[in-house]
Amino acid sequence: MAKILIIDDEKAIRRSIKEILEFEKYNVDEAEDGQAGLDMALKGNYDVILSDIKMPKLDGNELLAKLMTHGTNSTLIMMSGHGSIDTALDAVRKGAFDYLAKPIDLNRLLVSIRNALDKTNLVAETKTLKKKISKSYEMIGDSKALNAIREMIDKVAPTDARVLITGSNGSGKELVAREIHSKSTRASAPLIEVNCAAIPSELIESELFGHEKGAFTSAVATRKGKFELAEGGTIFLDEIGDMSLSAQAKVLRALQEGKITRVGGDKEISVDVRVIAATNKNLLEEVEQKNFRLDLYHRLGVILIHVPSLNDRKDDIPLLVDKFLEDIAAEYGQAKKTIEKKAIEALQQHNWTGNIRELRNVVERLIILSDKSISVNDVNAYVLP
Repeated sequence: MAKILIIDDEKAIRRSIKEILEFEKYNVDEAEDGQAGLDMALKGNYDVILSDIKMPKLDGNELLAKLMTHGTNSTLIMMSGHGSIDTALDAVRKGAFDYLAKPIDLNRLLVSIRNALDKTNLVAETKTLKKKISKSYEMIGDSKALNAIREMIDKVAPTDARVLITGSNGSGKELVAREIHSKSTRASAPLIEVNCAAIPSELIESELFGHEKGAFTSAVATRKGKFELAEGGTIFLDEIGDMSLSAQAKVLRALQEGKITRVGGDKEISVDVRVIAATNKNLLEEVEQKNFRLDLYHRLGVILIHVPSLNDRKDDIPLLVDKFLEDIAAEYGQAKKTIEKKAIEALQQHNWTGNIRELRNVVERLIILSDKSISVNDVNAYVLP
């Protein structure tokens, strides 16, 4: 049942609104002035707060400002019998969800509350999903190598320095990029990921920089590229070693001048993005083989972070296995399986050519094929050659 707080210095109005809302099966509390309402709002977990604007001790605008400062999860609806359009606009600008003029129309009140509850639920769901997403991209482990990367991320993230992440496939380069973005001043802006190896060379420029209508046969409309979509945030160029030389030249220009040009266009577009790149290749060898531009390598490599392979951080395997057991059990809607200590030790002896990605696949295989507890015999049967 939704909880609603009514704050108004007129007792008759409080009581009449309370009776209406309780008839609609809402759980309703009331406060007689702004200060009492603020105290109740901070202590109680209210879904919606209905507040008058003109009140003793603390008026509605001051109440709204204090609640916004405290970061309340409640949705606020302001009321006033002395208001105007300017009053309503001012309240909404300051963070109110809606504004109701007195005498309050019953239908308008109920519709506004339903909409406010929908917003409250959406905000709560969004926060839950963000927590789940951030947890799924969490860097797991406590090895010396991983802690060294964490220290470097903490130093690098607050800056706008470009970062080049190297490491073999499945080692967790994407997690490092996400961690840098989430700890940066650009965290509230988008993180746009581009897998350069998955996009055909003839389409990579259009994907990165966008195109104008009619630039090529299938360009039926103007389209923004990834650099524009990442405005104010971060663009993550994964597997940049597979990018064509022509696209590399345009990326270099974007890094040097902060400007791009859409395919088929001649207008320069300014972009404000932080670039993080990753590769599983030795880019200096690619430079020698004329597959990668040396000037782009130096532009990208302000900060170099090498992600060690799983074989170099086998001490993290117990923590990683426990994390995967929990995640996969949640995905399958099953109880989390246990794993014997000897089974963990056997996994630590394995040669992990596919790194963390391979380990997760192996854990999923063991969950499917084993009984309630994963034994060393299961590992020998389904994992080790």
